[in-house]
Amino acid sequence: MTPDAAAAAPAIPGALPEALPDRRIERACRFIDGFEEGVPTLRQIADHVGLSPAWLQKRFTEALGVSPKQYADQRRRERLKALLREGDEVTGALYEAGYGSSSRLYESSDATLGMTPATYRRGGAGARIAWTAAPCALGLLLVAATERGICFVAFGDSEDALLAELRAEFPHAGIVPDIGILEAWTAEVLRRVEGEPPRETLPLDVRATAFQQRVWRALTEIPQGETRTYSEIARSLGKPSAQRAVGRACATNPVSIVIPCHRAKRSDGGLAGYRWGVERKEALIAAERAGARPDRTQ
Repeated sequence: MTPDAAAAAPAIPGALPEALPDRRIERACRFIDGFEEGVPTLRQIADHVGLSPAWLQKRFTEALGVSPKQYADQRRRERLKALLREGDEVTGALYEAGYGSSSRLYESSDATLGMTPATYRRGGAGARIAWTAAPCALGLLLVAATERGICFVAFGDSEDALLAELRAEFPHAGIVPDIGILEAWTAEVLRRVEGEPPRETLPLDVRATAFQQRVWRALTEIPQGETRTYSEIARSLGKPSAQRAVGRACATNPVSIVIPCHRAKRSDGGLAGYRWGVERKEALIAAERAGARPDRTQ
């Protein structure tokens, strides 16, 4: 592929994380998006934009929070998912997405798709998700999990509404009531809703981009009872201009409480943007602050 053809090629599904101030980094992203032969080398990308490989690696990582290779791998996964959703046969989709063979993809399919490519092509059909709902101070809490771990945590006012939301999130999965397996995990989530510090690590079965993973990890590292602005989180990731991308990563968090996205706020201190309502966000922060007090009765 020539540089001009790469620049003109349509981007694969998904826009760039944000408007990038450095046009060379944006050109690098477009080049990667249009590359048809797998993942381009760092040298190929650097030559295309007129930077040295070392300088490109540094500037690219500063701008997007991921390396050029991580970005290219992510885009290739997105291309594969789009082709599978459109009904392409698995083998053809693998090669069209830029995978030279199927073996390595199948070996790492849990990290890539959360399931095998054939299952993903069927919209997740065959996956089994158990759910339970429990009353709490914020209404009803729903916890859902696959055999690997928790995949969805939500607040609501009725069981029917919560189930409808779960089914919308996983439209082709087999969704069944829990028979007691989720009891311990749900009790742990409820303790955190009440402001208690975590007592155990909860297993998760969620899919995320490299940048989402970094944001979610940063959220879990915010001390209990404290909050951070989107800008502060972006700076902690070495990506100070990415506050909007941080906000999007918080908004797409499927496991509230376990990944405490309620600890993120706007630069002006506002709490808007919480999926389950500002009132619940305020209550969660207040409960965590009360639970973090040294004089709190145990």
